Amino acid sequence: MGKVTAIIPAAGQGKRMGSRINKQYLCLSGLPILLYTLRVFEEVAAIDEIIVVAAPGEEEFCRVNVINSYGLKKVSKIIAGGLERQQSVYNGLRAVDSDTEVVLIHDGARPLVDEGIIHRVLDGARRYGAVSCGVPVKDTIKMVDGDGFVSSTPDRSLLWSIQTPQGFRLELLMEAHNQALKEGLLGTDDAMLVERMGQPVKVVLGSYDNIKVTTPEDLAAAEAIIARRRAEG
Repeated sequence: MGKVTAIIPAAGQGKRMGSRINKQYLCLSGLPILLYTLRVFEEVAAIDEIIVVAAPGEEEFCRVNVINSYGLKKVSKIIAGGLERQQSVYNGLRAVDSDTEVVLIHDGARPLVDEGIIHRVLDGARRYGAVSCGVPVKDTIKMVDGDGFVSSTPDRSLLWSIQTPQGFRLELLMEAHNQALKEGLLGTDDAMLVERMGQPVKVVLGSYDNIKVTTPEDLAAAEAIIARRRAEG
């Protein structure tokens, strides 16, 4: 089997967090959020290397304060991201070695991912070519029109909240990004770009713990999850 590379977009500015520093570097139980994320991928034996995509101008800050300070060994490159997440992922893809078979894309601000999720996504990517993790939605979802009235209520049993990591064969995801760039399409995640080419995307189980830390409320929730995990041993 070919090489497996994890690309970690970590260029978010954290505007909704109300912080003057990027959210990935905020502390969660005393450690940078990004560190939690990278450590999980570092500990998965099947991951050969990690590429971090930092905000432009923050590459050295990331290297010194996260990668080197905590002795991470699998981070092979830290590159500059773009204005949008999609551009950041594309920059990361262009830095991937040609002998890579599968790439996993995971948000730097999802620090509570676990090894089981990573393995499920990796296995799915090898089998199906494109896979995302997610969880069934708990709430009833309403489609609302431009005037604020309910237009429909989708069947909740068919709805999933999509997370990362998402995994793809390298050539498939590169083709999807190149096509999106050509068409001027900006997708909300990488799976959407692949879907538009007619490629089926398999969904595997993520975790309700695998939250994205975007707001102060998310940070508090992440602290509670970490405390619960520590109590459970």
